[in-house]
Amino acid sequence: MLVVMNKQATPEEIDAVLAAIEGKGYAARPIPGGERVAIGVLHNKGAVDASHFLGLSGVQDVIPVTRPYKLVSREFQPEDTIVQVGDVLIGGGNLTLIAGPCAVESEAQCLKIAQIVQRAGAHLFRGGAFKPRTSPYSFHGLGEEGLKILALVRETTGMPVITEALDTDTFGLVEEYTDVIQIGARNMQNFSLLRRAGRSHKPVFVKRGLAATIDEWLMAAEYVMEGGNTQVILCERGVRTFAHHSRNTLDLSAVPVVCKESHLPVIVDPSHAAGRRDQVIPLSRASVAVGAHGLMVEVHHNPEEALSDGAQSLYPEQFETLCREIQAIFDVFHPPHPVQ
Repeated sequence: MLVVMNKQATPEEIDAVLAAIEGKGYAARPIPGGERVAIGVLHNKGAVDASHFLGLSGVQDVIPVTRPYKLVSREFQPEDTIVQVGDVLIGGGNLTLIAGPCAVESEAQCLKIAQIVQRAGAHLFRGGAFKPRTSPYSFHGLGEEGLKILALVRETTGMPVITEALDTDTFGLVEEYTDVIQIGARNMQNFSLLRRAGRSHKPVFVKRGLAATIDEWLMAAEYVMEGGNTQVILCERGVRTFAHHSRNTLDLSAVPVVCKESHLPVIVDPSHAAGRRDQVIPLSRASVAVGAHGLMVEVHHNPEEALSDGAQSLYPEQFETLCREIQAIFDVFHPPHPVQ
């Protein structure tokens, strides 16, 4: 349920409503808006009697929420959430490019790729310091050494960095070194990890699980927001199907659906969806055309020698082409405002 205060509601009236909600045994979550404050009613076991709150001073309306997810839904917050990372804005009318290697391999490798992708138009740098791999014999990342390299990339280029936290034990370490914390597809329903992310002061990037429904994906983001962290970014990265022509099947239909259901920004990862280099640029173009707020793309200067996912990593010149093409598509739907 959502309690909507009127524009003239005083802080004392808002506090009284918060106390009334909590007095009924519910949790109250204020949601400041551009013109008025709304208060979300959480942790209710069933329907909430609106009459308890309609008569309170300063209350304009009480609106039932029909979705299982509350804080992430547009019923709670109609306006787009824009997540700010350094000088970069993610969401709303912004197109954000996140690029870099699948895995942090060395200082020289990351600095070289960072300079390449930044020059082409990337806004954030990605790289895995901890890598969840299907095989225990594969390269699993450099750990804290990799995090230090990512911090050096930020210091050298000015680009914010994003990497994955695999578990609660290393979450604090990732939080210390990076600007955005990724919850990977395999951890989308790791609820203890999501709760830890909810207590973080850093933006959280929630990837859709390997076979997750949209509702399950949004409920994962709800865990983070329920913990108090409102800086959440969603990432569609393909789901597992019976197809063999690509690594996963990129669910482009999820992008407009989620943008309709939720106020959170949606990024698409065409690299993990495709698993094959030649599909990444076409999928990137399509992602921007259906309304994604940005892309996360893997780029490597020498993919044949990459320690992880070289087959899906773009060459530098391919990434430059991608940047030009998606900007042209984005500009069709978001033409620049004429100078007055």
